[in-house]
Amino acid sequence: MERNRPELDREVPVLLVKVGHYPQSHSAVGAVRTFGRVGVPVYAMVEDRLTPTAVSRYLTGAFIRPSTGRESPEQLVAGMMALGREIGRPTVAVSTDDESAVLLAEHAGELSKHFLLPPVPAGLPRRLANKGELHSICRSAGTPTPRSCAPADRAALIAAARRWGYPVVLKNLEPFTRLSRPVVGHTTVVQDEAELLAACALADCDGEAGPSVLAQEYLPGEQAEDWFTHLCCGPGGEPRTLFTGLKLRSWPPEQGVTTRARALPNPELAALTADLCRSIGYSGVADLDWRLDLRDGRYKLVDFNPRTGAQFRLFETEDGVDVLRALHLSLTGRPVPQGAQLSRSFAVGQLDLMSTAVTAWRERRPPRDLRPRRGTERAWLCRDDLGPAVAEAARFGGRVLLHAVSSVAGRRSDRR
Repeated sequence: MERNRPELDREVPVLLVKVGHYPQSHSAVGAVRTFGRVGVPVYAMVEDRLTPTAVSRYLTGAFIRPSTGRESPEQLVAGMMALGREIGRPTVAVSTDDESAVLLAEHAGELSKHFLLPPVPAGLPRRLANKGELHSICRSAGTPTPRSCAPADRAALIAAARRWGYPVVLKNLEPFTRLSRPVVGHTTVVQDEAELLAACALADCDGEAGPSVLAQEYLPGEQAEDWFTHLCCGPGGEPRTLFTGLKLRSWPPEQGVTTRARALPNPELAALTADLCRSIGYSGVADLDWRLDLRDGRYKLVDFNPRTGAQFRLFETEDGVDVLRALHLSLTGRPVPQGAQLSRSFAVGQLDLMSTAVTAWRERRPPRDLRPRRGTERAWLCRDDLGPAVAEAARFGGRVLLHAVSSVAGRRSDRR
């Protein structure tokens, strides 16, 4: 029996908001498709007209707005206000990164003249996106989390690593700073003190402000599982829809973005997530990363991303609702159906192939699970919207070629 799918208000468009340079974003492509397929006009801020997002057949309009994250808040808000005037009607604003989530929350008073925004407490997204603040929030809320510290200087960082023992996880500490003054390129697992010092360049770890980095206890991969929850909360942190899933692979392996995942119901994890969001009053879309520590059987929160998650299209209910459609329904005053989540998988093309190959090489075994199963949501390739996959292939191939040329040039220089 086919269920009645909710009708989104097609008179209310969507703007995908971003801060920083990341043209190969499959979360933005997924957002364009999720709204475009149900007839909601969707606009996006992009770096240029040939990004995968910009060439999607479902995109209503692309605004060329390159940014670095070093701009002042006043500049960023002024740019958004100009886009609101250009669209010309109330628009749901969707954040696609931590910085845009912080911007929308902290300047909601001004931006609400043009945009529909969830009533999240103004300072909460910045605190959640700050890895050190998140640790404090978890402790206050009674939510399990790995041991973490935001060291005041390089000596404190080394001391924390020695106290816990290696490996240790390093993460950029806070939004905006991770773009303007990153300590590490991404979540990084260091195996010993030499790697710790190499990962944190001395220029970034010295100075009066100290290193903008979080050191976190490492939970061994062979004794842990990676889970995540994606949800949309209404006022007061009450979930409108909530999904749980298991991460199978990532790039780089064990410390990067999800490349293969599966949607799996997990009532215990769903309850943990809902309790946390209610306790802090979070409102809007969020993506939470959890690690199940098999040594003590507890789910431990490692990241709270107060915005759209990269793999959000893994999750959909039998009513056709995902977290972004739930947000649009909620902000336009429409009910959000409470259907069960579908059993689906998610794969990120070439990155998953790379992850599979590297893992197989490390474990000295043939690659496996290379072909996505039936019912797999692909980040890039889909029959009804081929443009983003072509654009991504061209950009990815160009990056590989440049890296190869640079490596060859470096070897020749070393021989001289």
